[in-house]
Amino acid sequence: MKETIRQRLAQLREVMAARQISACIIPGTDPHASEYIAEHWKEREWISGFDGSAGTALVSTNDAALWTDSRYFLQGEEQLSGTGFRLMKQGLPETPEMLSFLATTLRSGDRVAINPQMCSADAYAAMEETLALHGLSLVAADLISEVWTMDRPALPTKPIFVFDTKYAGRSTREKLVDLRREMQRAHAEMFLLSALDDIAWLCNIRGKDVDYNPVAIAFALVGQEDASLFIDPRKLSPETRSYLQQEGFRVDSYEGIYAALQAIPAGVSVLVDAAKLNRSLFEAIPAACPIRKAMSPVFKLKSRKNAVELEGIRRSMIKDGVALTRFFMWLEAELPSGKLTELSVSERLRYFRSLQENFVGESFATIAGYAAHGAIVHYRATPDSDAVLRSENLLLLDSGAQFLDGTTDITRTVALGKPNAQQKSDYSKVLKGHIALATAIFPEAIRGSQLDILARKALWDDCMNYGHGTGHGVGHFLCVHEGPQNIRMDENPTVLETGMIISNEPGLYRSGAYGIRIENLVHVIPAGETEFGRFLQFETLTLFPIDKELIDTELLSDSEKDWLDAYHRRVYESLSPQLNPEERAWLEAKCSPLR
Repeated sequence: MKETIRQRLAQLREVMAARQISACIIPGTDPHASEYIAEHWKEREWISGFDGSAGTALVSTNDAALWTDSRYFLQGEEQLSGTGFRLMKQGLPETPEMLSFLATTLRSGDRVAINPQMCSADAYAAMEETLALHGLSLVAADLISEVWTMDRPALPTKPIFVFDTKYAGRSTREKLVDLRREMQRAHAEMFLLSALDDIAWLCNIRGKDVDYNPVAIAFALVGQEDASLFIDPRKLSPETRSYLQQEGFRVDSYEGIYAALQAIPAGVSVLVDAAKLNRSLFEAIPAACPIRKAMSPVFKLKSRKNAVELEGIRRSMIKDGVALTRFFMWLEAELPSGKLTELSVSERLRYFRSLQENFVGESFATIAGYAAHGAIVHYRATPDSDAVLRSENLLLLDSGAQFLDGTTDITRTVALGKPNAQQKSDYSKVLKGHIALATAIFPEAIRGSQLDILARKALWDDCMNYGHGTGHGVGHFLCVHEGPQNIRMDENPTVLETGMIISNEPGLYRSGAYGIRIENLVHVIPAGETEFGRFLQFETLTLFPIDKELIDTELLSDSEKDWLDAYHRRVYESLSPQLNPEERAWLEAKCSPLR
């Protein structure tokens, strides 16, 4: 395979030379700015061999490098070795940013290429401006397609299905009314959608075109009086085509989006989310059309879950908790055999979830990190790294499911043997941060960055920290990572509002030893109104016990113990009716009071 990568590099450089291109940037994305992408668009993986979820490749006349973050340093070193690519470790002081690297290695007048379908309009403009400062020009060119001509997977043609309003809560026609109201506020006559989850939510459709996210590859164009969905016709049955037409959508081919954009009359204002919309589509909008740039209104509308969606998510949490109860009982019984591995427990967990009603699949690839592997954030076990679980150390298990009624995401760290004092101290401080965020009461118009300290303070007090965000938004039978809301140190102007679902997942990672993360999903709800204004708080949705064996109770306050005991009572009351006597007894022991 590594020899094949070197051959592909040579072929790409031949094309670059013929086009007088000095460097080519290959992002790891698709024309829809998706987290999970179809095999057809995995250009960065094809040219480099690196298949991590984050990373950008750069190929120049005499060099090749790939930038990725600390989650993938070990994986990057292994997969890039011998390919002609070298790893550029983002975030380290000695690692230059990609554009700075280009500025110092290329000559004034050189040309840099990027596929405009794989780059947002905003990112392209910023890149173009920065390179121009150094006398370099950015060229929109799809060079990979010129060399990836054999064995390239076709775009998927799996059929879509209608997502029933008994799960969605609102019809597509109702959502179009809301969207058009937001378009009017933005002084826009048309809105171009490219994010697959935005389109799935708006049209009440779901698909199977990528792993984990139930979306279909499509574009949409919405006007004040009409709307069009651009999708491969092979994905449609007579029933789904009829449904879309009844809900107000004209259906066109996937490639028809370009002609539709070019046909927009002069003077018609077009709303775009330039942080997501790819440069190729952005350039297809006629120059005579005023462009309104703003965050996608659908992005915000779908973040606030309606009552039907929330009820479905609560049902999903019970199903998830039941599956996890049966899984962890199985894990405890089978652990002494010495035959369990990270991959085998991941497969078994999926099996237990699959027995639940309306299970569709996993919401992401399960992270089962035993011992030192738990310290690798977003670790993914492979046949080569698959560790055997033993009756010692910690297991970090981050997993989730897609049910028709909702999406789940939960992390539990459990002791497989007798934990030592440091493990219990670390775990208890992570738990203190988790509880501090779970119990927060805060004024309206608060951003996630203003709450992040609550999850970190107990760690910061001992000069400890974790490198990932504390919380991400979660979709409703959609993407497990959904915005625009989040909780992290980085600034995000989006305020937290009622109806939003977000994760609460502080952690701590000791390299080479173990990792700890405790994650529940929470829901923003009203807390009350006083003379000082309206206040909000979180309702914890996830239902599964937190490992008491890892808690140093001396480090918890009385109020923290009370919260944990109350949470465990609710877990038992919610799950026990679905369990048999043996399962109830196991759960009751796990949910027993701390005191």
